[in-house]
Amino acid sequence: MKVLVADRLDPAAVARLRAAGHEVLERTGLEGAELAEALHGVAAILVRGATKVTAGVLRGSPSLRVVVRAGTGLDNVDLAVARELGVFVSNTPAANAVSVAELTFGLLLALERHLVPAAGDLRRGVWEKTKYLGHELAGRRLGLVGFGRIGREVALRARAFGLEVEWSDPLVAAAPAGFEWTRRLALAGLLPRVDYLSLHVPLTPETRGLIGPAQLAAMKPDAVLVQCARGGVVDEAALLGALKGGKLRGAALDVFETEPPGAHPLLALANVVATPHLGASTTEAQERAGLEAAEIAIAALARPGG
Repeated sequence: MKVLVADRLDPAAVARLRAAGHEVLERTGLEGAELAEALHGVAAILVRGATKVTAGVLRGSPSLRVVVRAGTGLDNVDLAVARELGVFVSNTPAANAVSVAELTFGLLLALERHLVPAAGDLRRGVWEKTKYLGHELAGRRLGLVGFGRIGREVALRARAFGLEVEWSDPLVAAAPAGFEWTRRLALAGLLPRVDYLSLHVPLTPETRGLIGPAQLAAMKPDAVLVQCARGGVVDEAALLGALKGGKLRGAALDVFETEPPGAHPLLALANVVATPHLGASTTEAQERAGLEAAEIAIAALARPGG
């Protein structure tokens, strides 16, 4: 069958699809009517985060039976229309978990130890030590919003740093086996307690704007927000106001509601460290996500009617 790879995937994933006997078309940067046209006669499409499989694309692609996202989340796929049309949709939520968890701590350490400005000064020949007095992570309390695969990977690393871990997740009723040392709380109870709040939830109608003015106001003024989930989970205008008004000490951001964010006012703040959505951008994560996506597509196409 024909399979369209619409975002760049690891070469091993493309090779696996071809080895399974499928004709693979690699075309990136497509959207709207152009994407629907490319899907004529195509049974499956593999995407990452860039390609949007909209209602129009789905309705304009009658041969399409399978959509697989190589990565976490499905906010770039119209799930309601896919269900209506009987299109199978899946993703690879476990593939990026370690990479996102490691970046979470990379951002947090960068913020707390002023690594970006200190490295910049040294490159310019400026030797500063007293200017960049930082904070240890040990002995502080980390709050996790979302305790799925990524949240649990973050929790494991937090324990090694000597952080106390508390979390909130309406879909997880109790601490999973092996995580009895963590504490589950409702979000309202979690917010005022934590020194660091790290977000690990998908973008859904329920999570859009989950951290808004009221939630930020409930946090400690000395707290730090880490956002490696999805743009839109945090009200960015409210976050800007909290950071500028001294209601929040800092923020570490890997995602934005609009990407790229352009000249976003958050990027001008000294108490913000930000990266361009690098959570899954490791060689290992890309290989895992691509191969897992390929296997999901192969299995789905092999089913009767696939």
